[in-house]
Amino acid sequence: MSGNGKQLKQFANALLLTLAAPLALAQPVYIWTDDQGIRHFSDRQPEADYAVEVVRALAEPRDVVRFVNIGSKTEPEWQLSNRLAGPVTVEVLLPESRNTISDPPLPARLELAPVGRRSILLGPLEPGLGWAYRIELRVVPGPVNAHHDADWPYRLPLAEGTAARIGQGFGGHFSHTEIHSRYAIDIPLPPGTPIHAARAGVVMDTERWFHRAGTDLKRDGPRANYVRILHSDGSMAVYAHLDYGGITVRDGQRVEVGQMIGRSGNTGYSTGPHLHFAVQVNQNMQLRSVPFRMQDHQGREMRLEAQAQVIQ
Repeated sequence: MSGNGKQLKQFANALLLTLAAPLALAQPVYIWTDDQGIRHFSDRQPEADYAVEVVRALAEPRDVVRFVNIGSKTEPEWQLSNRLAGPVTVEVLLPESRNTISDPPLPARLELAPVGRRSILLGPLEPGLGWAYRIELRVVPGPVNAHHDADWPYRLPLAEGTAARIGQGFGGHFSHTEIHSRYAIDIPLPPGTPIHAARAGVVMDTERWFHRAGTDLKRDGPRANYVRILHSDGSMAVYAHLDYGGITVRDGQRVEVGQMIGRSGNTGYSTGPHLHFAVQVNQNMQLRSVPFRMQDHQGREMRLEAQAQVIQ
């Protein structure tokens, strides 16, 4: 991505226009000047030891499923594309329709394979007559009605010897009141603390380029960095509020228990640096947190309902 002369000037101008506009940079941009005085703009850090300015990525929440008409207005073909490296369940609805037929028949509940696609065809029930429709969908990650193994002993997701405490446990009044977070724990940690997998699985989704925190749920809630790991029983662990650029695994990667997956941070709906950990299942198209067991590094059972429990 480096260059000089006219090409460099054109790229620099394009970059400045991008930064001035409300568009999202997919990843950070590194800017430095080499020994010949040439200014470089790159998506990678220089190999030599130069003073580097980093322009942070401008991230926005992404749709789990891309839903677009790849056909035409008169012969629509609505395509569902799963972004995740794990299954998602989609309910496709026709809340309003007139003289409309579909394949498959709607409403329908469909499970999309990891990065999988499905198409929905629509047309007039009586050709030659007018027809109209309004199509909607609901999306929930994970296979529907997965059965979580409640006896599975999760491992404390910190490196051995890390001093910490549970700041908010199951049913915490501040933010553990909704079905997706009722059975969750918050562990206050200094930013950059290594986070390790509490159970083996496959990384199905990550967000890594958010860098702000706040208490506006509508604005900040969808803007946390996280790792979502799919387990063998269909349940999913969520490690949230991770550091900007602090994810050390990739979507689709197999991870083992105890493997480092990222670094703690303070992003999204948060009042301070901490790790939010929950185990979730897709229960009848609701993302629901479930109770889980957790052991410390000495194999002792942890009290997850308690607050301010010291972790040795």
